Amino acid sequence: MRIIVDAMGGDNSIQATALGSVEAVEELDLEVTLIGKKDLIEKELNKNNYTGNKIEIIHAEDIILNEDSPTLSIRRKKNSSMVIGFNKLKEGYGDAFISTGNTGALLAGGLFIIKRIEGIDRAAISSVYPTRDGMTLLLDMGANVDCKPEYLQQFAIMGSIYSEKVLGVKSPSVGLVNVGTEKEKGNILIKEAYELLANSNINFYGNIEARDVPEGIVDVMVCDGFVGNVILKLTEGLANLFFSTLKEEFKKSFSSKIGALMLKPQLKSFKERFDYREYGGAPLLGVRKPIIKAHGSSDGLAIKNAIKQAKIFTEGKVIDRIEEDVKKI
Repeated sequence: MRIIVDAMGGDNSIQATALGSVEAVEELDLEVTLIGKKDLIEKELNKNNYTGNKIEIIHAEDIILNEDSPTLSIRRKKNSSMVIGFNKLKEGYGDAFISTGNTGALLAGGLFIIKRIEGIDRAAISSVYPTRDGMTLLLDMGANVDCKPEYLQQFAIMGSIYSEKVLGVKSPSVGLVNVGTEKEKGNILIKEAYELLANSNINFYGNIEARDVPEGIVDVMVCDGFVGNVILKLTEGLANLFFSTLKEEFKKSFSSKIGALMLKPQLKSFKERFDYREYGGAPLLGVRKPIIKAHGSSDGLAIKNAIKQAKIFTEGKVIDRIEEDVKKI
C-alpha cells in the first residue's frame, strides 16, 4: 500500500510530513510518497536519520496557499504539490491522499480531479468528535452550507459506513442534529431529511439536540455544513477557554499548584482525549478515492495518525461500500 502526502500545505508542513512519514513506515506495513520541494524534504528526512527505501519524493515546484482561490488554484497551479498529488491518486499510483493545505482547494480537487461517486450529489467533510463515551463522527463540517434532504441522507449513509469500517463501530447509530428531539421539530429541510433517514438502511436513532452532541449518544451525527462548522468552531473555542482558565486557576496559589501537580496524569489523559493529533484527519466522503484533510497545524504525530487512518480507510473498502449502498436508495 502507498499513501501520497502533500508535503507543502500546512504551517509546519515539511517538518511534520517528513517526521510523520518516517514514523508511519517504521510502524506500519506501507510506503509513502511525499510531494513537494525535493531538496527541502530530503533535508528533513536526513534530520530524522531516515535511510530506508519506503519513502520516495516527487518534486513539486509550486504550492497552493491558504489565500489562493480554491477552484482557480486547482485549475491553474498544475505543478503544485496538491494537484500533482491528486493526479497521482487518480492514476492509481497510490491508494490514498493526505494534505494539510487549503481546505477549499482540497474539496475542489476531490470533486474536479477525483470526481464524485456515482449517485452522490455532494461530498462531505467529516470529523471525529470527542465525547463523554469516546468519540463520534460529525458530518458535514462545512463543505455544504446549503443542503437538500437527499444530501443529508447520503451523508448519513456515508458516515455510517465510515464509522463501521474505519472507527470499528458495529451497527453505528445515526442522529440528525435538530432544535428538538421530537419528529415534528425543525425546519423543512430537517423534517424531510428525517423521513428519508427513517426509511434508509441505517441504524437511525432520530433527532438529537446540540446539548446531546458532547454526550456521544449516537455514533454518527448528521447536519448541513453550516451547522457542523458552527459546532466545530464553538467546541474549539470552549475547549481553549476551559484549558486556559484552568491553567490560570492553578497558578493562583501555592496549594493550587500542588493540586495541579498531583492531578497532572489525569489532566494529561483528559487533554489527550481532545487532542486532534490523536485522531488523524478529516476524511472527504463521497469521492472515488480516499482523501484526508489533516489539520493545518499538524505535527509529526498528527501526520502519522492520518497515514494510519488512510491505511484503515483503504483496507476497509469504504468507497466500494458507499457505491453499493447508494445504489439501493
